[in-house]
Amino acid sequence: MSLQCGIVGLPNVGKSTLFNCLSNAKAQSANFPFCTIEPNVGVITVPDERLGKLAELVHPARIVPTTVEIVDIAGLVKGASRGEGLGNKFLANIRETDAIIHVLRCFDDDNITHVDGTVDPVRDKEVIDLELQLRDLETIESRITRVKKQAEAGDRDAKVQYEVLARYNEALQQGRNARSVELANKDEERVAHDLFLLTNKPVLYVCNVDDASAVNGNAYVDAVRKAIEGEDAQLLIVAAQTESEIAELETYEERQMFLQEIGLQESGVNRIIKAAYALLDLETFLTAGPKEVRAWTFRKGSKAPQCAGVIHTDFERGFIRAEIIKYDDYIHYGNEAAVKEAGKLHIEGKDYVFQDGDIVVFRFNV
Repeated sequence: MSLQCGIVGLPNVGKSTLFNCLSNAKAQSANFPFCTIEPNVGVITVPDERLGKLAELVHPARIVPTTVEIVDIAGLVKGASRGEGLGNKFLANIRETDAIIHVLRCFDDDNITHVDGTVDPVRDKEVIDLELQLRDLETIESRITRVKKQAEAGDRDAKVQYEVLARYNEALQQGRNARSVELANKDEERVAHDLFLLTNKPVLYVCNVDDASAVNGNAYVDAVRKAIEGEDAQLLIVAAQTESEIAELETYEERQMFLQEIGLQESGVNRIIKAAYALLDLETFLTAGPKEVRAWTFRKGSKAPQCAGVIHTDFERGFIRAEIIKYDDYIHYGNEAAVKEAGKLHIEGKDYVFQDGDIVVFRFNV
């Protein structure tokens, strides 16, 4: 399942530093792999403590985590929608991603020049929002006149399209992102999906702070939090410089000790990866046996046959049933036999909607 989160931001806000930290995520969550697809695309393992706990009980030959793709997108400047700087490349790369991690500079440092001369994360957010909104307006304007004529001629589908386009146009003209527009039904959702609007993508705001603000944030973070009220968006506080120092430590134990000393329970890198995974509307089911304990990615709301197909298309084609054990039950009873004896193994059919953390054995016949 190849879904991508793109890291965006103005120059010198710390996004490349964070991407480099993410590329070393294997050091933050045991010996899991990181590989480069292209110079700016990384396949990052998703930290999942459940794998280690299952492995302690099952003693598998290997542990295989699931992954998410992170893209370090070229820095944006004012005028990107008109092709300024790397604007066209920037906007094209965003269009190819499924979600956005928007890095905002929330620290003062005279040694790091801000592209606009002063630190103001809310202004920085508005710069990128404006460029994305202008490109989305181009998309809307290229369609709305033609669709309006079709709608007036009585075309039902065109009427739905025009209604959605008109609401998006109004929001964008007012300086609001497309994601702020509420959709009434599945038909409107389908139209919205087919538009591929940049400001309709789910977004995670990452406030890059100094070391002293890594736990509680600062006034810059407070301003960002207020600015995104009403947006369907998450916010994380991360100190990129601190994350760089953590990544350089040799052992997992040293890194945990460092985190404890600065008052953090988990590294910012791990929190970003987990948030990106959730941002993409992804969840995980597990398989556990002597060969491997493994995490598998599925789209939230998927039914059993679809999840079976994640492992192999034959599993979906010949699906018979799924034998499900809840993760907490497996940990509590200690092994599959004890779970069965306690009556906690569930037999589910084609209509079962998978839940995050389900441990499964698929039965199929091809």
